Amino acid sequence: MQTRTLPGTDLVVSEACLGTMTWGEQNTEADAHAQLTRALDAGVNFVDTAEMYPVPPVAATQGRTETYIGTWLARNRARRGDIVLASKIAGPGRRDWIRDGRTDVTAATIAEAVATSLARLQTDYIDLYQIHWPQRNVPLFGARTFDPAKERDGPSIAEQVRGMAAMIKAGKIRHYGLSNETAWGVAAFHATARELGLPGPVTVQQSYSLVSRNVDGDLAEALFRENMSLLAYSPLAGGLLSGKYVGGREIPGARFTLFKDFGGRFRRPIVYEAVDAYAALARERGLTLVQLALGYVKSRWFLGSSIIGATTLAQLDEDIAGAQVVLDAATLAAIADVQERYPNPAS
Repeated sequence: MQTRTLPGTDLVVSEACLGTMTWGEQNTEADAHAQLTRALDAGVNFVDTAEMYPVPPVAATQGRTETYIGTWLARNRARRGDIVLASKIAGPGRRDWIRDGRTDVTAATIAEAVATSLARLQTDYIDLYQIHWPQRNVPLFGARTFDPAKERDGPSIAEQVRGMAAMIKAGKIRHYGLSNETAWGVAAFHATARELGLPGPVTVQQSYSLVSRNVDGDLAEALFRENMSLLAYSPLAGGLLSGKYVGGREIPGARFTLFKDFGGRFRRPIVYEAVDAYAALARERGLTLVQLALGYVKSRWFLGSSIIGATTLAQLDEDIAGAQVVLDAATLAAIADVQERYPNPAS
């Protein structure tokens, strides 16, 4: 497993990051522990979670994913230093059972959320702490247009920067990052951090795959100019690029079958058409669709790590192997041809 140093940090992370959002819903505690052990033994040292998890989020299970990680860490204290551990504070709205609805990202809620996550995780520090989605009004999770009518008052970016800096100074987090963010937001966080003389964010976690490439435009410029890297979530488009749904198949027990409201951005007919085209290309090139999809994400110059998630150890093994595939120039050129027909279907 190859590693990359996240720009502006001393965090050396594997190119595959273990995603955990199914733990506590589709996966048991024993499953979670088995996945952690298997991933670390395969060279994956980066683990991503969130206070909101598991997904789909409900009050009854919220925080369970971090708890499962914590029980594993409690039994494997010697391996804590082998892990770069990332978590996230939930943004405003959406999940009003978190902190009894106090989900505005203020210095106080950042401190409270960090303390709660540290307790669940049974560790003294989090390596990378992220704002799960922006505090302010932005198009989110497949929304395509900005709506100024949704503006509302809330804590400033300056307060969020100060809150994260306080946690860094206290030794409770090492670095912080953004998630589901815009180029304007990245620039604003860095401008504010420079003005205050405080640390800025070091990563952006965003949906990125063969069928979802919004990062390629102005956000890629922001990553370049601010010396940041991308943590790509849903590199298999919620499982569509695993190949199991090709031809419109419905798989018993799979996420898209169990949760009909999950992943709306990936359920558009044109997305399925694009996936079928990529599946055909993978066959032509002698690859699995997983290898093609994860190899493509690996090839991007702004990548820090691909966040892979699995519900079985067999899926995890396939994803870890796929994340290490290096695509040749001819395959990348063939992908570009498909992209011309399907520019960004899950945007």
